[in-house]
Amino acid sequence: MKYFPLLWATLWRKKTRTWLTLFSLVAAFLLLGLLQAANSVFNTGGQNLGANLLITQARVSFTSPLPLRLLPQIEAVPGIEAVSFSQFFGGVYKDPKNFFPQFAVQPERWLKTFTECTLPAEQAAAWKNSRTAAIAGKQLAERFGWKVGDRIPLVSQIFPKKDGSRAWEFDLVGIFDNTSADSCPRMGNMYVRYDYFDEARLFGQGGAGIYVLRIADPDRAEAIGRQIDQMFENSPDETKTQTEKEFSLNFVRQIGNLSLILNSILGAVFFTILLLTGNTMSQAVRERIPELAVLKTLGFTNGGVLGLVIAESLLLCVIGGLVGMGLANVVMGVLAHAPVRMPPLKADTHVWMIALSSMFGVGLLVGLPPALKAMRLSIVDGLSGR
Repeated sequence: MKYFPLLWATLWRKKTRTWLTLFSLVAAFLLLGLLQAANSVFNTGGQNLGANLLITQARVSFTSPLPLRLLPQIEAVPGIEAVSFSQFFGGVYKDPKNFFPQFAVQPERWLKTFTECTLPAEQAAAWKNSRTAAIAGKQLAERFGWKVGDRIPLVSQIFPKKDGSRAWEFDLVGIFDNTSADSCPRMGNMYVRYDYFDEARLFGQGGAGIYVLRIADPDRAEAIGRQIDQMFENSPDETKTQTEKEFSLNFVRQIGNLSLILNSILGAVFFTILLLTGNTMSQAVRERIPELAVLKTLGFTNGGVLGLVIAESLLLCVIGGLVGMGLANVVMGVLAHAPVRMPPLKADTHVWMIALSSMFGVGLLVGLPPALKAMRLSIVDGLSGR
């Protein structure tokens, strides 16, 4: 640490150049923090989804409905504790921007399947007893300021009613919460009664989008899924059964190879930063050749000069990187409270490890060439300015 004042002074020798380089590094690491956090969500998305939940969908696509007549056969498979079915509703609340997941389900089956979500007994009873009843996750209710007893109007983008209207209304009778910290990943969802929805919709009666299966042993997930799919193989209703996590990831992957897209953007950004910061360090060393020669006359070894130049480069990159990552965390905190629901972004340990390794990697790459030049500098040439 005794050389830190010297490093700090040389770093700010040209203040404008240093500030511009720092701003570039901050922007680069701000992007790295946000994009790697998003990448982490896409690659490990659904990690808090139940390991003992399987999703059975139509083999062609999850948008193709499955008939309810498959229900008894699926329930009869050994190892399955509960089965729920659901149909995506696809509505918006008051404004097209107010979109959130809504599903038509059977209350009794939903309560038995999604045991990681808790609903007060009186609210569960109210849901079972009213055909127009609906429940919502606590996060969703807080987003719109809903409370039990509210009338929730939705305009379905998929299912019109038999009278041709797309306007639906539901009575909010319950708000469910986590049974334990972050145990229920459905806190932004709304659930309505399937019987009311199925009777009132214009088309698609008797069909469900997916089946959700709660199994006793997560280690048997693959075997149970394979058994279910074999039951309906070569039938008009072939199925594809997978874990809830894999189902969630496949849904995201339909957008494209997001991991490749995000990493390509980061690659382009850091290639530019390498050129910019490398040029800055090379220019800084060239301007200080006489000063470096003086250091050598004062007793600094070649290795000592090498270390000083590399340390200066590392200090520049670490300052820019830490400030950029700090801003990324601030932005993620703001996005977490945005009115539009988004997957929660968080700079976890994995993201920070990538960021720290990038700081030191960039610092070494841009600092090593000028540091080697400074190390090989002879005192005579340096003092003469050559």
